[in-house]
Amino acid sequence: MTDELAKALSYADGYVNSEALRMLNVRTAAMRKPKAPQANRARIMKAAIEEFAARGFKGASMDAIAARTQTTRAMINYYFGSKEKLYIAVLEEAYSAIREAESALELDHLEPADAVRRIVEFTYNYYLENVGFVRIVVAENQARGRHLRKSRLMRTLNRPIIDRLARVIERGKAAGEFRPDADPVEIHKAIAALGMFNVTNQYTFGAIFQREMGTKGDVAARRETVVDMILGYLTNRPRLTS
Repeated sequence: MTDELAKALSYADGYVNSEALRMLNVRTAAMRKPKAPQANRARIMKAAIEEFAARGFKGASMDAIAARTQTTRAMINYYFGSKEKLYIAVLEEAYSAIREAESALELDHLEPADAVRRIVEFTYNYYLENVGFVRIVVAENQARGRHLRKSRLMRTLNRPIIDRLARVIERGKAAGEFRPDADPVEIHKAIAALGMFNVTNQYTFGAIFQREMGTKGDVAARRETVVDMILGYLTNRPRLTS
């Protein structure tokens, strides 16, 4: 064996050993119980929400999330398991936040029309103030909802807003104020669609029609238009079918 070959083999052996040691250290770090796990998980979640909101599932980088939180991919996987599981956790966190905020609306003491007004105004404002939530919803729709469908929590998580809206609508029906065929899921869909449009289409619609959108311009007037549209439907008698 020549000296050159011996040196090459020695170098290769050293590289393999050092790489094996590095991987062992990474695995050991991931297996070691981290300090302050709740705080670490919260930091990772916050960074992940920002990354997925900006880039969607495919474009998001686990390395970027690790860099933002000064941790490693191995540590992120320790908490969440994989990129997809982290993304599903982000979806659940995003929807949990809006559902939790809705729970503080205190609607039962309000007249039905006033309660609907409060829901619409809250939803419209929430989208303006939480653009990351809107972007995550848009990104998951572009992914055809395939990740969201894997969440066991998602259906039960979003049930409270429908139940809350249903109670308000039923009170309106009982008082003879709301149309008898009003469907809370359809009303929720309309509220969400009208509120999100102001955020999702602000640049295209604004450029085409020279109208301020998003947080610009007369936000209160645009919000009031949405309130009037929802209440106008609820208080209008249904058309008779032949």
